[in-house]
Amino acid sequence: MTTPPADVETLSRDVDGDPLPSVKERWRPLARLEDPLVGWIAALAVTALALFLRLWKLGTPKEFEFDETYYAKDAWSMLNHGYVRKYVEDADKMILNGQTDKAWDGSDPSMIVHPEVGKWMIAAGEKAFGMDPFGWRISAAIVGSLMILVLCRLVRRLTGSTLLGCVAGLLLCFDGMHLVLSRLALLDIFLAFWLLCAVTALVVDRDWTRERMARLPGGSWGPTKGLWFRPWRLVAGICFGLAIGTKWSALYPLAAFGVLIWLWDASGRRALGVRRATLKSALIDGIPAFVHLVVVAFMVYVASWTGWLMHADKYEQAFSQTQYTQFVSMNDKCEEKRDESKQWPTAKQKDASGVGEVVQSLRSLASYHHDVYVFHTHFLNCSTHIYESDPRGWLILNRPVGVNVENDIQPGAQGCQAEKGSTCLREVILLGTPILWWGGALALVWAVVAWVGRRDWRYGFAVVGALAMWLPWELNDERPIFSFYASSILPFTIVALTLTMGDLLGRERGPSKRRTIGTIIGGSFFILVVANFAWFWPIWTNELLTRSEWLDRIWFARWI
Repeated sequence: MTTPPADVETLSRDVDGDPLPSVKERWRPLARLEDPLVGWIAALAVTALALFLRLWKLGTPKEFEFDETYYAKDAWSMLNHGYVRKYVEDADKMILNGQTDKAWDGSDPSMIVHPEVGKWMIAAGEKAFGMDPFGWRISAAIVGSLMILVLCRLVRRLTGSTLLGCVAGLLLCFDGMHLVLSRLALLDIFLAFWLLCAVTALVVDRDWTRERMARLPGGSWGPTKGLWFRPWRLVAGICFGLAIGTKWSALYPLAAFGVLIWLWDASGRRALGVRRATLKSALIDGIPAFVHLVVVAFMVYVASWTGWLMHADKYEQAFSQTQYTQFVSMNDKCEEKRDESKQWPTAKQKDASGVGEVVQSLRSLASYHHDVYVFHTHFLNCSTHIYESDPRGWLILNRPVGVNVENDIQPGAQGCQAEKGSTCLREVILLGTPILWWGGALALVWAVVAWVGRRDWRYGFAVVGALAMWLPWELNDERPIFSFYASSILPFTIVALTLTMGDLLGRERGPSKRRTIGTIIGGSFFILVVANFAWFWPIWTNELLTRSEWLDRIWFARWI
């Protein structure tokens, strides 16, 4: 007999007439069905493998790759000065030559257009290992590996299978985009990590809440006592705040999952016989959820700007007259029309003290956010980039991003074994493992069918997560955007993939024809992903290739 999804809880008997398990039995977390010690040891082993791959020659190439030129230097300035200072024109060369102290241009602040959490995390690595490529990349390597640990535990909880949990972790471990982002001082790996932690905490909260609801007495509204404070929702709120404090795009999954957990709560109450559960849950569950998630996330977000707030006076002096009023495109060029008469309101005020100073600094921060918002929504709309891509093609890897390349390496140089008349090259490219991403796109299609047709909330979790990180970019694609923004979607496609593998294997334990077929299909896909990962490894890790070897890995013209 197959146990139905937890949302299908109004029936008392299955199609064969046999009694279904009680609500309490159906709400027992699947992860408790297997040995927890084995689950942790297996997940940690997968994490150790991931960390080894991400630390391999982490300090090479010894240069600033892609947007590391912004974030690594911003992080170092925040670490040493408390805020981001402007740097001189040849700052990159000076830093690589060990002349870090000469790289900054006075004490004037720099206009940064992303929040500060991710840069503080990069700064932690620089504090521990110094201002060099290894130092500014180590935090990404550690966080990327921890992300794999979290995914192992999440999928184990969703499926009740240590095997499927480890498969999910290994699939993320063997993704090229995740590998490269874990070896770069960019913000996206930190964004993906905090988002994954947040939604994992929400899944744990779902189990925690339903276990308590099954034990607590309840009237016409269902159980209420003991459910006002939910520790795992508090954890989720903190993680959402840190995600938004890395990139504003995390606001969308916060909103999407806020709606989803309301529906989860309503479903739980409906299973206990509560009528009009959706409306009642909006009141007794929705208000505490708003506090746990939105209010807490907002408080964490504001706190993440502490360094900025402590130096708000410098920003008031430098940027109070830079409010962008309009950007227009003329002759394919972006022209700025600025109203010089406008200033931040706080720039005209005398410096306050005590609580007044805090309020004044917060008002300046709000004005700064206005300027940054206009930058993202107006100025960038007039920009173009060679690696920009259409979000509709992200899941099929329509346009990867070249992070670094060293061309025209002559035969004999650096061990180049190219034939006469040809050359070698080294490249780092932000490209996902093709087999994994293409299979994940198909799995998401199946996830929609399974969510709607079978009312399986786990597939809904995958679909909502993927849409929340994709749809906003599709609706706002006038500005240059890049395919590696989809890195936050990948964990949800892997959830869909592993759930699909679980369906192929079936719920019955022991040998069966279905299980054999499922093992062959799932195992073959996993082997193809690993082989695909090995094939593309050189163009993710700056390895030396002849031009013909490189072309063998560039499968489409759009990948150049």
